[in-house]
Amino acid sequence: MMTYQTLSFTQLVRAPLNEAYRMFTNATALREWLCDVATVVAKPAGRIYLAWNNGYYTSGEFTSVTPKEKLGFTWQGRNEPASSQVQVSFVEKGSGTLITLEHSGIGTGKAWANSRSEIEKGWKVGLENLSSVIESGEDLRLVRRPMLGITLGDFNANKAKEINVPVTEGILLDGVLDGMGARDAGLQKDDVLVGMAGNAANDFTSLANVLDDFHGGDKVEVVFYRGPEKKTVMMELSKRPIPDIPQSAKELARGVQKIYDQVNTDLDTFLVGVKEEEAAFKPAPEEWSVKEVIAHFIQGERFTHQYISEMVFSEERVSDGYGENLQSYVEATVSAYPTLEDLVLEFKRNSAETIGILKKLPDDFVARKSTFWRMSYNLLQDPYHYLSHKDQMQTALDMARSKK
Repeated sequence: MMTYQTLSFTQLVRAPLNEAYRMFTNATALREWLCDVATVVAKPAGRIYLAWNNGYYTSGEFTSVTPKEKLGFTWQGRNEPASSQVQVSFVEKGSGTLITLEHSGIGTGKAWANSRSEIEKGWKVGLENLSSVIESGEDLRLVRRPMLGITLGDFNANKAKEINVPVTEGILLDGVLDGMGARDAGLQKDDVLVGMAGNAANDFTSLANVLDDFHGGDKVEVVFYRGPEKKTVMMELSKRPIPDIPQSAKELARGVQKIYDQVNTDLDTFLVGVKEEEAAFKPAPEEWSVKEVIAHFIQGERFTHQYISEMVFSEERVSDGYGENLQSYVEATVSAYPTLEDLVLEFKRNSAETIGILKKLPDDFVARKSTFWRMSYNLLQDPYHYLSHKDQMQTALDMARSKK
């Protein structure tokens, strides 16, 4: 006869009861500490679906929901022999909240051995991270993960043919960053990464999964294509730089403004003496002109506006990938702002709008450390995206001038 066991966990978090409860009942909040994908309807018979980039997922439904007090849901994990149950209770304790989680219905036989171990590990790691994100904002999964120092490009069958690479799945390097592992190992733009540390790493998800097992300073074997040639090199992984996270909306706006000032000054300097026909020159049918790159920057700022809104309302959109750039959209923006001056001005206007939104972020959002930290981390990065496309603009400009 099968016997079952219950795994029990407690975690005291320095946060009010309503915030601790929200971390279990909102999809954006769950993604910030527990999983990579979530969809939640926190009511009796409402759905709960959680998924991780390593391929594991679980689905179930809420069996009980008492707001700010307790909740329960079923749990059917991938490859697990049967459904189990999760009960979570929340009790105010001083200025914090004591969370008690019981995962019951877990079998003790051989068929359950691996699942039982993974469930136990998952809750321990997750609850530790919950304490971190709710108290300081830091997502330990992110801050502990090393970096390669690469920027990513769109990769598909057409791009593979263009750069003469014999694979259609991989990570296309749009650029490599100074002072980081990828450049030091000799990788360069248009290399296509396919493996790392003996594992497939042919998309962002699989790469992130591999990196989770390493730290900055570790050395790993990297496999990539440069044109038709398959190469293998050793790379030292870089430590992830963490920007100083501000304490207020105005501080965040000032920090982002400094980055924009740097970009705007550099862009203005780059464009001195550039003629309209030079800026419109496309090195190849699928390569962008200087004008199209700036249109892409405009669209990036528009996306940032939407991203900020989603974060504030905890309604973050999640997709199966990062998507590609819609060429007709790029061309439409160039058409709407036909001169170089028009494009640059629109880019600066959109950047100014970003700053305006940040200055007036709601106080209750800033107090929500988990999401405010994540937004600040993303927005205060060095302008890697701009710098990688600056090289692209320089190439287009050099080719335009060489044709004269």
